[in-house]
Amino acid sequence: MNQKKTLLEVRDLAVSFRMYETGLRQRNLQVIKKLSVSLHEGEVVAVVGASGSGKSVLAHAVLGILPSNAIISGEIRYQGELVTDELRRNKLGTEIVMIPQSVTYLDPLMKVGRQVRGTKGTKEQQEKAFERYHLKKEVAKAYPFQLSGGMTRRVLVTTAVISGAKLILADEPTPGLGEEDALETMKNFRELADAGAGVLMITHDVDVALQAADTIVVFRDGMTIDQCTKEQFLAGKEALHHPYTRALWAALPQNGFTVPASEEEWRG
Repeated sequence: MNQKKTLLEVRDLAVSFRMYETGLRQRNLQVIKKLSVSLHEGEVVAVVGASGSGKSVLAHAVLGILPSNAIISGEIRYQGELVTDELRRNKLGTEIVMIPQSVTYLDPLMKVGRQVRGTKGTKEQQEKAFERYHLKKEVAKAYPFQLSGGMTRRVLVTTAVISGAKLILADEPTPGLGEEDALETMKNFRELADAGAGVLMITHDVDVALQAADTIVVFRDGMTIDQCTKEQFLAGKEALHHPYTRALWAALPQNGFTVPASEEEWRG
């Protein structure tokens, strides 16, 4: 049996930001302490955790879009090659794409259809993607400010669908989508992975993520604290190792929506 190729590997990533306090006094605010995650071709990895746990910072570090006051250590590799500024210039937008969390990432001065097509996509591909995501043909001629939040989110998803990318970073891809469209998004991520791509999905919506994910990686307080398969997570508490992961499982509505009474219960 052939082993699947590793597309993305992050080892011991740490990120802090140099901040100014009173006067000229500086301090380093550490956001990520020690994050590690890997993604293989044909795989969907869902990165879950509370706000502030470092999920989006991870994606921004991979893409090289952290602010200039960021201090980064650790290692990020794409297909075994160390990720550098040169590699990003060659791969971003073609082999590596991002579906951003903020809908403001779209260029406000460019019509939507042209943005979705980019430099490689065709009008036919764009029209098929729009049809799949229930976007009318007229949307292609609109500017971003003319779209609703949900429509803009679906437009962002279509950019990855037609790119042919090998590595897709999806930062909270489902807010603003109805249940049907969110599940359709997961279906398309699954299709992209089954065709050989790798999808790293950052999300708060564990339930929706389980529709597509192979692996669940749990972040907390800037660290990777647990990793399990989809099957382990669905099997319930007894199959999960870390108390925080068990607490996430128990907090889902279908599992009783149970929230631990104390911090000690989260940490075990």
